Amino acid sequence: MYYRIMGVVAGPLGWLLSFLYDFIQNYGITLILFTLVVRLCLYPLYAKQIKSTAGMAAIQPKMKEIQNRYAHDKEMLNMKMMELYKEEKFNPMGGCLPMLIQMPIIFGLFALLRNPLMYMKDPQMIVAVHEAFLWVSDLAQPDKWVLPVAAGLTTFISFQQTQAQQSPDGQGQMATMMKAMKYFFPVMIVWMGRTFPSGLTLYWFIGTGVQILFNLRLNKLRARMKAEAELKQQRKL
Repeated sequence: MYYRIMGVVAGPLGWLLSFLYDFIQNYGITLILFTLVVRLCLYPLYAKQIKSTAGMAAIQPKMKEIQNRYAHDKEMLNMKMMELYKEEKFNPMGGCLPMLIQMPIIFGLFALLRNPLMYMKDPQMIVAVHEAFLWVSDLAQPDKWVLPVAAGLTTFISFQQTQAQQSPDGQGQMATMMKAMKYFFPVMIVWMGRTFPSGLTLYWFIGTGVQILFNLRLNKLRARMKAEAELKQQRKL
């Protein structure tokens, strides 16, 4: 049942991987190009999520004011919040939808690259997944240190970039959890990378490297949106 469900996404991705390999005839380079194609296709979703997050940050002071004023009247609180969203043209679900769309793709990629032959019927891929690439003698076998550590480092940098753009006054359990995740998740990636096929770890390393570049671009976009929102607020005063 699990493999059948994952096959809905992993099957088409496996076809794309086989298609690219037909032209490149090198599994390592194919994986890198495959990663770039997938990440570029997901970029609009990342951008939409960032814009939604920036929009939420821009109206956060007004939201806090409403929450404090109507703290004892839940019905009025909800009504005023809806009015604020309508006035600011903000969709509170705007940041969730891109994430929900990405999750099946991420799970499908994980299933494909962990068990590639289960989702690719092309006979040449039986040999291809065992090809050597750079220092890795077999991309179907784990690389014990280099790729896992590299993947852990890029994951840490990506987390660092994301947290650097969060509100500095973020407090409470969620903020503490995110700070802990910044260190725990990269360590977990290193540990998992030492047991997973090198091809999957290579995908994660290249993917998070691309994500770092995306973050640089999207953080500039977030900063510009924040400056525009502050300017807009000053003009209203």
